[in-house]
Amino acid sequence: MRYYLYVSGTKLDMLYEQIPPKLLKRIAVEAKVDLKVLSVAVQSPRADATTYDRLDIVEAYLEREFDVSWMTEPRPWFRGDLELRIAGYGSPEGPTFMTGRDGDTVIALIGSAHHLLGQRTAPETIQASYSMLPSLFRLLDDTPGRAHGQDAAHQVLDFAEALSEPPVYGEFLARRLLHGTATGRDGRQVDIVVGTPLYVAMADEDTRREA
Repeated sequence: MRYYLYVSGTKLDMLYEQIPPKLLKRIAVEAKVDLKVLSVAVQSPRADATTYDRLDIVEAYLEREFDVSWMTEPRPWFRGDLELRIAGYGSPEGPTFMTGRDGDTVIALIGSAHHLLGQRTAPETIQASYSMLPSLFRLLDDTPGRAHGQDAAHQVLDFAEALSEPPVYGEFLARRLLHGTATGRDGRQVDIVVGTPLYVAMADEDTRREA
């Protein structure tokens, strides 16, 4: 079982409703979702599925139809696991920013803090979605001491390197928004991958992976 930190209900609803009904039933079997829960014997198999049933089905659908890649070679949908610093707890009406580094790849995930578990609030109180690049760059523009005239990748890297929140090891599945390169404080050129997550969950670090 996963211990979720973030689940985007907005993305989940949007993607789930687009799965063709016949394919939905097939994927439910492959994902080992309880068919009774999905009510596949009736005309509307979507009605009774829980959030996590739907998340399992959407994840299986993306794996099947979109060739989900690893974070270091990001295709439109990518997954990964690494230590993430998470900024955004405190105001469910604002953005959340999650970032971590794996070798020469920096991952930056942007979403709405409303979707952080433990920060749920009434959807009608949310004035904006923060899962797109314009919201990310508005956040960067408001950062004190930010250098002007930088390209997008350098702005993201500077913001990520400035975060001091304690990290949590997590796994995620995300939609790519931006992929570029920038030079870090250590002088090394790194790949910058910006995405918006479908989910982020706590994970156990795989000690077999290289640091």
